[in-house]
Order: sequence, then C-alpha cells, then structure tokens
Amino acid sequence: MGFFKECCKLIEELSPSAQNGRSLWGTLVAPTLPLWLMSNSGGELTHRNIPWGDRSAKSHNPYTDVPMTGSTRRYEFNISRGTIAPDGYQKQVLLVNDQFPGPLIEANWGDYIEVKVTNSITDGPPEGTALHWHGFLQTGTPWMDGVPGVSQCPIAPGKSFTYRFRAEVYGTTWYHSHYSAQYAGGLHGPMVIHGPKNAEYDIDLGPVMVNDWWHKDYYAVVQEVMGSGFSGQTFSDNNLINGKMNFDCSTVASGDRTQCTNDAGLSKFTFTPGKTHRMRFINSGAEGTQRISIDEHNMTVISNDFVQIEPYDTQVITLGVGQRVDVLVHADAEPGSAFWLRSNLTSCSITKQPFARAAIYYEGTDTDSMPTSTPWNIPDPGTCENDDIAITKPSFAMALPEPSWTQHMDIGFFINSSGSFLWEFGGVAAKVDYNNPTLLQAHSKTGFQFGPNANLIDYGTNTSIRIIVNNPTNSPHPIHVHGLTMYILAQGPGNYPETGGIPFNTQNPMRRDVQMVRANGYVVVQLDTTRNPGIWPFHCHTAWHASAGFFSQMLFRPDELATHQFDVPHDTRKTCREWADFTSRFKNGNVLDQIDSGLKARMEM
Repeated sequence: MGFFKECCKLIEELSPSAQNGRSLWGTLVAPTLPLWLMSNSGGELTHRNIPWGDRSAKSHNPYTDVPMTGSTRRYEFNISRGTIAPDGYQKQVLLVNDQFPGPLIEANWGDYIEVKVTNSITDGPPEGTALHWHGFLQTGTPWMDGVPGVSQCPIAPGKSFTYRFRAEVYGTTWYHSHYSAQYAGGLHGPMVIHGPKNAEYDIDLGPVMVNDWWHKDYYAVVQEVMGSGFSGQTFSDNNLINGKMNFDCSTVASGDRTQCTNDAGLSKFTFTPGKTHRMRFINSGAEGTQRISIDEHNMTVISNDFVQIEPYDTQVITLGVGQRVDVLVHADAEPGSAFWLRSNLTSCSITKQPFARAAIYYEGTDTDSMPTSTPWNIPDPGTCENDDIAITKPSFAMALPEPSWTQHMDIGFFINSSGSFLWEFGGVAAKVDYNNPTLLQAHSKTGFQFGPNANLIDYGTNTSIRIIVNNPTNSPHPIHVHGLTMYILAQGPGNYPETGGIPFNTQNPMRRDVQMVRANGYVVVQLDTTRNPGIWPFHCHTAWHASAGFFSQMLFRPDELATHQFDVPHDTRKTCREWADFTSRFKNGNVLDQIDSGLKARMEM
C-alpha cells in the first residue's frame, strides 16, 4: 500500500508529540482503565465500595436505577489551535489541552461530571466553540447538551463555560465540538463511564478511536461542501486509529509544499497471553463507516453505544460515525506474537485511502516488529448497515407500548438557487441561529414559535413516538438522537412499506443513540418521551451532511419546559451575551451570514 518503507520493522519517523501533541493514545504507555474510580473521599476497593452497589446490567433498569454516588468528576479543557502531523502530513488542527485525540473523561455511573471549557481559538482566525457530550440523556439539564443554536450560544473566543451534568448511563462514548464541523478538525476525545459488567474480562485497554481524516482544514471542506457546484461528495485523505497512521507522501498533489513525513508511526497495543482484553471502539470520524477486525482473533461484542447487550461473537464489527462498540478479545496466541488491528473504511464511504492499521503485540514481542498476520476473509457487503438487529439484544429487556404518534422523516436533497447542494430531513433543509438558541426562545415572550428553517417538530405530550426514516438516496446516513435512546425496530432495503407488514420486536428491541440507515433503505425507530422534556436534535452525524441542512429538532412536553424548573441558567444567558458582543464587532455590527446549517463565516476584523 506504500505505507511501509521497510519490510520487517515498524519505523516511527515522528515523535509522539509531532503526531499527536501531548496525547498518549495509541502509545505503549497509554494507561489501562480500572473497573471503577475511587470515591472522592478515597477508601479501599472492596465489594462494599462498588459505586453502584449490587446493581447489575441484566436485572436493573439502566435509566431509572441510577445510583446516587455523591461524587463530582471535575475537568478543565483549554481549546486552541496547534500544528501536528497525525499521519505525517502536517496541518493546523484544533486541540483539547494540546492533545489529539483529546484527554479521557472518566466517571462512575451516577457521578456528576463538571467540565470548564475555555475557548482559546483567538486567532488564525478566532472561532466560537461548544462541546457536546455524545449519548448523555441530560435529564433536567437540556442546557448542558452543548449544541449551538439549540441549547446554547457558542463560547466566544477568550471566554469560558462550565458544563455540569450527570452520568445517568454507563459505557463508552465521546465528546466533540458541535460547532459546525469543527470536530473533523481534531476537536474530540473519549469518555468512559464505569458501570456493571455484563461479561468477565481481565484488562481494560481503554478507548480506540477510529476516524477518517482530511488534509484540508475542516473549514475549507465546509466551504467546498457549501459552495456552488458541489457534487455531494468530498473525499477523505486517510484513516486513523487513535490519531495515528502512515501516509504515502509520494501521493501528495503536485505543487503542495506541505511538510510530509513517510512512516510517521502507527498505534500500538499490548496483549497479555491468556488474558481477556476489553477494547472500546469509537467512530469519531466525519463521514466514513468503519469495518474493524483483529487478524486471527474473534471478538465478543458486549455493548453498542451506551447499551449493554447479550454477548455474541464476530470477526468484524461495523461502526458508523458516532457509534461505539465494546468488545472482548481473548489473547489465545503464543507469547511473542504480533497481529494487525485493522479499521477499513467501507466501500460505501468516500475516501482516497481507506485502510488503517495498528499493531497488537503479545508480551515478549519486539514492539518494533512488523506483524505478518493474516486478515479475515470476510467481504465488505457494501451496505454500511449495522449488525442484524435480531442478534443485538440488550441485557436489560425493555418492552415498548404502541406509539402515541407516528412521524415520517424522509431524506432528500436539492440544489438551491445559489447552486449549493443541500440535504433535507422531513422536507426541510435546517439552519439554526447561533445567536438565538431555540431553548432560549422557549422562555421568551413569543414562546414556542419557530421559523421553518429550524425544522422543529412539537410533539406535545405524546409519550411514545415512532419515526420512519426512508432514505431514497445513494448515501448511507448515521442517524443520531440527543437526549434519548432509540429503540431500533426495523431496517432494510427500499422504502418502508406503507402497508406495514414488517414484524417488529417490541419486547426487547435493540437500543442505541446512533443507527445506520443504508443507501436506498429505511429504518424504523421508537422514542420514549416521558422522562425528558426539552428540545433535542435528531440529525445525520455525517459532519458535512449536517452542515448542509440534515438536521431537525424535536420538542417534547413544552408545558413542563416552560415552568420555572427549566428557567434558563444565568451562565447560559451570559454566554449568549458574550457571543453577541463578539459577533457585533464585525461587518459594521451585523452578524455574518452562516455558510452552513450552524457555522458563522470566519471572523475577519
């Protein structure tokens, strides 16, 4: 493939700091994770000190049996620009505490998490930002969801905002910027919420983040996507595992003088012979669906997103953007062995170079050696669908009632009058207003009155909503819901039959917060809206599709949302005042036009 310049050694021509700043992910000194965190007051790790007590994955409701731990996990994040070369091609990126991927946020089920975020993107040019805590329910704290134009205004350059929310669910997830496609420029990192185990293992190797990678600045890609004459496709340049991969610098475009280094370095992991290892895979990419495997090793899937499932064995897992899958891998090979971990962008993804590799070394192996393992011979089906929902069964069974409302949200696209390619969801290409978030509008004099561009549907007091998503386009889409968990009832090719007839598993359907809908296919999901009043985004997690309008909002229980219990917090209003002050300095006091569904054109003074 042109990645490896020497046959038998994995050369690392760049230092870890040149590739990833201060991040340790993908290095052999990356920490393993504990079963749980110590309480704030310390104490011995005895059974009595397990933060969730005797709660189990199979017998306790993960949404209503949340333990009261009394602990708050506090973090401080500084977001800034930096220059690194994750695959050897040097570029300017956005970093959290000078790290790519960003630092781990870790908590126990039931803890509170508090993160002070300081926006130091003050030049080059200045930008706003906001962090979304992917998959968290935010029950009673919709202001903490981190979505500009919905739950907050962006954090202005030079300003700070403190997020505080509860870890009501447990498992593996990530945080990322929800300011335009900023996270595709490096602004993301992993999160692990420790909770009851549903399968035994010995060693937790922690997060493994996989993502497609563009050599262009994310903003340049957004300009391309929103520009006149865009074809609907933008090709990634590479694919990374924990922020690392090699790149063949001979393929750099003619005239490109960017510094490029061959054999930059791959991620590496250690297996202990005879032990079972937990690996927490996260697709933190912008567009590409990943197929992940470990040569000559089976994987046992134990969770999807924040949902623990009945374990099943596989050789390949499929991971759409935003999705997570935790697996167990038993190290049953001989000491001194080495194997490839592979993450390949699927054939239905858009990329110039789809293959990512990392090396797994059994203890006693030369950690500079080149694995010679054999990949599994499992052809790519080319659908980008997740595993059959019939085999993904949640450990804690939850039955569904008949829906009180059924909503159709068809996917489409069109070219607007200025020649821009836009996506529609439910017949609307959405555009949010960063200076006037919808949650703040809900407490204004006009109340729950929103323009058509908001693509907001008021579901009133409906308690269980079934949504049918038809995708008659040639592109697959990872559909993500905020503030809730989706029950996945059906998926398949073509449009969902208007006459029905598709059998649903309503006794214990798969649950997750991101679900793939295949190209020219459909998915049917159901939402329980009884517990979480708010305005919650429902959108495609492909960054460039969301930029081009593939975004909607769902309003649940507006009467409750209008009560004093949901009064806008002081700091949320303060952040909006700071953002308004920042944007008022430009273009003679006028806020610049958004070039995508949620991005102010870069501010030039």
